[in-house]
Amino acid sequence: MTGAPSSHATFPPAVILAGGLSSRMGRPKAGLVLGGRSMLTRVIERLRPQVAGIAINLNADPDPASAFGLEVVPDTIPGFVGPLAGILAAMRHTVRKSPGASHVLTVPVDTPLFPKSLAARLKTAITSGGEIAVAFSAGEMHPLFALWPVALADDLEAWIHADEKRRVRAFIARHESATVEFPLIPTAAGPLDPFFNINTPEELRQAEAWLPYLEDREP
Repeated sequence: MTGAPSSHATFPPAVILAGGLSSRMGRPKAGLVLGGRSMLTRVIERLRPQVAGIAINLNADPDPASAFGLEVVPDTIPGFVGPLAGILAAMRHTVRKSPGASHVLTVPVDTPLFPKSLAARLKTAITSGGEIAVAFSAGEMHPLFALWPVALADDLEAWIHADEKRRVRAFIARHESATVEFPLIPTAAGPLDPFFNINTPEELRQAEAWLPYLEDREP
């Protein structure tokens, strides 16, 4: 994995989930421009200080990642079966590339305003070593923002083949987990959920309205 200048061995590796079809947006989300910078750029900028390395789960055009020198990690299960396939790819990649890592952090590319304390707070919530640490805000789970034990890879692959709906929350419910609540951020444009997900042009415009208030208020 590449992408983190830190020498802190205790930081987890991370994989950006960008393997979806972006059907509602109509074009790949990684290249969407938010406040003059692509969403992928913003996600990488937030991740770099938090993690030991960054790779990206992509199943289509690798060009957005090549500009940043990120290793591309495609789904190991074909057919665009959903985000669990990206999480599985992240686990398998971590076992190969970071054999000393017990967990891998995943973040989706379409949620670029996530907290700068994400990795540290999720890591602190893990006590037994085998939990999935998951982010919450306003009482709602954000299952793609999680630290995943890589030891669950075989179980996850079996679950993907067995569960017709391939629900991320259902997989988490089968295992020990730790929850971490992140606060909403007050702004003059209204409270900002740091896990605000951008799926449509309207949501992209809403995120633009929050940007001027973000830097000096976020945790």
